[in-house]
Amino acid sequence: MDTTAPEEIDGEKAPPMAPLSHLREPPTTKRGARTRAALVKAARKVFERDGYLDARLTDITKEAQCAAGSFYTYFANKEEVLAAVLLEAQEDMMHPGMGRVQGTDDPYAVLEASNRAYLAAYKRNAKLMALLEQVAQVEPEFREFRRRRADAFIRRNARGIAELQARGVADREVDPMMASRALSGMVSVMAYNAFVRSEAQEEDAPVDFEELVSTVTRLWANALRFPGHR
Repeated sequence: MDTTAPEEIDGEKAPPMAPLSHLREPPTTKRGARTRAALVKAARKVFERDGYLDARLTDITKEAQCAAGSFYTYFANKEEVLAAVLLEAQEDMMHPGMGRVQGTDDPYAVLEASNRAYLAAYKRNAKLMALLEQVAQVEPEFREFRRRRADAFIRRNARGIAELQARGVADREVDPMMASRALSGMVSVMAYNAFVRSEAQEEDAPVDFEELVSTVTRLWANALRFPGHR
């Protein structure tokens, strides 16, 4: 898969996780491709371990077991290698969201599966998600891409809510976009608290994953007044 290509979210092109302008043309040789891949893998490890601000390029090349000068063959600076890390990870961090619910589908089951997929991806990439929070505070361009990507998922969830309203499954008195922003934001904050903050604060008890999935799904369903959840 070409990870630099825009992903599609229910027919809408989702912005990539990082500016494509930060990437150079890929290496044309197998050796070059291996070296670049090693640098990207090493960069993710160093970023997640040390944070974006404290990560040093020399630590990345050391982790990749390549000469310091080799880094500049593939990347100009820390921002470029971060972009490569994010774009490589974006496929795994994709999640289905609410999306379209077919007439024969159980809306609650679809919602639960969507929340489970999102939370599982967040948990797998918790350290990278923590890194994104840090980067968004200091790099305006990355912050804008992060906002645009989140908005694309919110719009998709809003379309799903509107379709459920048309079928009489969801409360027709709530604004689909406002509801999507509120409910999507709730799940995102819950995921951050469960998988990023709880890891940083070792005294907190680990969150039970199944209980988390069940809770956010029930809150979504209750908020939208699904039949049997009113």
